[in-house]
Amino acid sequence: METEKITTVSQNTPAQVTQTTKTVSTPPVKTEHPQKVYDTKKTIFRTYQIIWYVLGVIETLLTFRILLKLLDANMGSPFVSLIYIVTDPLALPFSGIFGVTYVTNGAYFEWSTLVGMIVYLLIAFALVQLMQLMKPTNPQEVDEKVENV
Repeated sequence: METEKITTVSQNTPAQVTQTTKTVSTPPVKTEHPQKVYDTKKTIFRTYQIIWYVLGVIETLLTFRILLKLLDANMGSPFVSLIYIVTDPLALPFSGIFGVTYVTNGAYFEWSTLVGMIVYLLIAFALVQLMQLMKPTNPQEVDEKVENV
C-alpha cells in the first residue's frame, strides 16, 4: 500500500499560519482470501488429474482392442469379449472412417480406433485448457505471463 502525504500551508493573516496534513493512499487491490484461492486451484488440479486418468483408461482399453484385433484374438475368450464389449461404444463413433488393413486371414488393424484415440486425447487436452481459463490468478502471475508474451 503506497502512502502519499500532502501538506498545504495557508496564510490568511500575517500573524497566523495554518498547516493541514492529510494522508492519501491508493486503494488496495481487492483479492480473494488465500484459502479460497487455494481451494479453487486444488479443485481444478484434481479435475486435471481425473481427466488425465480417465483418458489413460480409455487409451489403454482402446490399445488392447487394437492389439487383440491385430493378433486375431479368440472371441470366445472372456477377456477378449470383455474388452470388445467395453470398447465398442468408444470405437463406434469412429467406425467406418477408414477401412481396415488385413494382416493375415483373420487379423486386421482398425485405423478408426486409432483415430478415436487421437480424438479422445484432443478432447482431454481441450478440457484441461478450459479448466486453465477458470484458474484464479494473482497480479504477479498476470504480470509474469503478460511480460513473457
